Amino acid sequence: MKRLTTALRHAGYWLVFALIALSYVLCAAQEGADPSAIAFLAQLVTLVVVLWVADAELGLQRASWVLLAVAVLAVVAVEIAGTRGRVVDLVLAIASAFACVLAASAIIAHRMRLRRPGVQNLIAAVSAYVLVGMLFTFVYNLAAQLSPAAVLDGPHGDSFRGQLFFSFTTLTTVGYGNVVPVGPVLESVAITEAITGQLFLIVTIASMISARGNASIPEHASSVASGTDL
Repeated sequence: MKRLTTALRHAGYWLVFALIALSYVLCAAQEGADPSAIAFLAQLVTLVVVLWVADAELGLQRASWVLLAVAVLAVVAVEIAGTRGRVVDLVLAIASAFACVLAASAIIAHRMRLRRPGVQNLIAAVSAYVLVGMLFTFVYNLAAQLSPAAVLDGPHGDSFRGQLFFSFTTLTTVGYGNVVPVGPVLESVAITEAITGQLFLIVTIASMISARGNASIPEHASSVASGTDL
C-alpha cells in the first residue's frame, strides 16, 4: 500500500491534470449561466488531490476533506429539496473560484519549493495555468449573476460555456474578437487576465530554465572532481 501511495504521489500531477480536464469538460457542457454543482464537486476533489500531491500541511489536507464531505451533503440536500436559487449559484461561483485559487497556489508553491526539472514540473505548470483560466471564468460568472444586464457580448451570451471560452482566449491572448466584455469593469478584468497569463508563462519558463541549470551544476562539479571534464 505504501509503494502504491508513493507511486501515485510521484505521478500525482498527471492525476491532477486529468481531474482539471474533467472539471473543464463539465463546465464547457453548461449551456446556461448557472454553475454546475457536479463541476463544483469535481473542483473540490481536484483541490483535495492537489493538496495531497503537493504535500501540504496535514491540517490543511484534513480541512479539504471535511470541506468536500460537507459540500457533497449540501449538494445532495439542495438537489433533493429543490431549493436551488440565486444564493446557491452565487455560493457555488465564489467557492469554485476560491478552490481554483487554493489549488493553483498549492501547485506553484510546491514546484517552487522542489525546483526539480522534468515532465512532472511541466504538467504541474500546465495544471496551474488552466486553473488560472478557470478562476477568471468564475469571476465572469459571478459578474453575470450580479449584473442585471449581459456582461459578455457574443454568440453564447452569458452562458457558462461562453464565459469559459472568453476566459481562455483572453488568458492565452488569442482574442478571436467574437466575444467581448461589456462595460469598463469587465474590460479591466479581461486586461488583468491577459497580463496574468503572460506573466505566468514568463515566470514558468524562467523557473524551469533555472531548475534545469541548478540540476546540471552537481553533475558538472562531479565530473570536474573526477577529472573527466576537459
